[in-house]
Amino acid sequence: MELRVLKYFLMAAREENITKAAALLHITQPTLSRQLIQLEEQLGVKLFYRSKHRVVLTDDGMLLKRRAQEIIALADKTQREFLKKEGVLSGEIAIGSGEYQSSQYLAQMLASFQETHPLVHFEIYSGNSDNIKERIENGTLDLGLLLEPVDIGKYAFLRLPTKEEWGALVSEDLQLAGQDRISPQDLVGIPLVMTRREIVQNELIHWLGPYADQIEISASGNLPYNLAVMAKNRIGVMINLKLNCQYDGLRYLPLFPRLETGTILVWKKAQVFSPATAAFLEHAKKYLSGMV
Repeated sequence: MELRVLKYFLMAAREENITKAAALLHITQPTLSRQLIQLEEQLGVKLFYRSKHRVVLTDDGMLLKRRAQEIIALADKTQREFLKKEGVLSGEIAIGSGEYQSSQYLAQMLASFQETHPLVHFEIYSGNSDNIKERIENGTLDLGLLLEPVDIGKYAFLRLPTKEEWGALVSEDLQLAGQDRISPQDLVGIPLVMTRREIVQNELIHWLGPYADQIEISASGNLPYNLAVMAKNRIGVMINLKLNCQYDGLRYLPLFPRLETGTILVWKKAQVFSPATAAFLEHAKKYLSGMV
């Protein structure tokens, strides 16, 4: 498969119309149609359901779309990594991160590194630890800031110095909002909104202790803002990390007993990095040890 043909495929998938896709690609409609048919023949699958005015991806087409996006992203990233200016460190470093208090340390490290190497560009991907690990594995991310607990058997890591505090975002209309903290027994019979990461849910279930069997999870997800909107509309009490932000109509209450977790900056063991990424890792190690 050629990168060019994968880009053709992605354009057709996006536009759902061969004529429009061909125009955007600056090729003829017959040329694009022929390339897509040849791609189907090469893979031995049907990629599109075709009608007179529209093409829609099949299940195999959806799988190829995901893989093609990863391949194109990795190819583009590789090309950017090799853009060098003589005598000057440059290139791109791709980093994944969730939304944490410790993100401030990551930002500080990036800022101090860029003071010395202004031609290095950072691409930041937001997601949960599982999303980020997947992208590190497929090569589209160099580093990831992950929330523990997480399986790091394949990774080298640096531990960040701050702990993340768990708490609850409670609608101001609820009686619970008048408390100073939330205990496990306070949540019995109250629907919860929380992360969908199973390994983190298990930590929260452990914190609930004997009350865990009496807890109902009404919604889960990976974007805090969307979950906060659900909590505001009283779909449930949102269990989330404490962040430096406020949501109208919601009050943050810390969990008691206190529940904290750490964050780590990870990368694949024995990974051969671009000069920019290797230099940043050395900078991060010195920064976190207090040498910068």
